[in-house]
Order: sequence, then C-alpha cells, then structure tokens
Amino acid sequence: VQLQASGGGLVQAGGSLRLSCAASGRALNNYAISWFRQAPGKEREFVTGITWTGGRTYYADSVNGRFTISRDNGKNTVYLQMHSLKAEDTAVYFCAAVIASPSFGCTWYSKESRYDYWGQGTQVTVSS
Repeated sequence: VQLQASGGGLVQAGGSLRLSCAASGRALNNYAISWFRQAPGKEREFVTGITWTGGRTYYADSVNGRFTISRDNGKNTVYLQMHSLKAEDTAVYFCAAVIASPSFGCTWYSKESRYDYWGQGTQVTVSS
C-alpha cells in the first residue's frame, strides 16, 4: 500500500490544521494507521494511532485532548485534526500502516518498527 500525507503548512500558535493520509494500491480498511512526527534534531515519535476497525484510538500525552484521529475507509483516507497547536508541535508528520489486531494496546502501536508502510511526510510549522 502506498501512503500520501498532505495538509501540512504554516499556522500560528493556537490555530488548527487537518492532515490527511490517503492510501492507494490496496484498501486501507485492513490496516491500522498511526501518525508519527519528527522535529529537527529529534527522534521520530508516536503521535496517534487508530485500529483498522476505527474502534480504538491512541494518543501521546503531549497531544491528547488537542488532536483527533479518524478514518474514512470508503475514501481510503485517515485524518489527523489538530487544534490548539503549539510551537512544539512543529515537525514533519508521517503516516504509517500495519496490519494489526485491534486488541493491541498503545504501547504496541507506538513503536515505529511495527509499521510496514510509510508516507513521505508533511511539514507542520507552528509560529509562536
């Protein structure tokens, strides 16, 4: 499956953005999808994930309550709605896909080595 992340841009602190992760090649409904991000000089980190059913979502503490992940399997797309953006949210955001059981917990989903497919990343810059 090929993943295409989009929707990044420049936004002021406190603003909102919606990222999209569009899949091609295979139907997305078999895959759990997560977003990771990498800030300059830092390691890539888990942001949020959603099971293939859409029934469970997981969030890093740093974004919980501000970000929402959702999926539309009919459109083969996963979304990341980001509100109350902070300067520390500035990073390149990547979506990633894996076939995984919905029973796996956040610790499992947060490990980037689990994922088989990655998008190219989209830059989010939050100005303070």
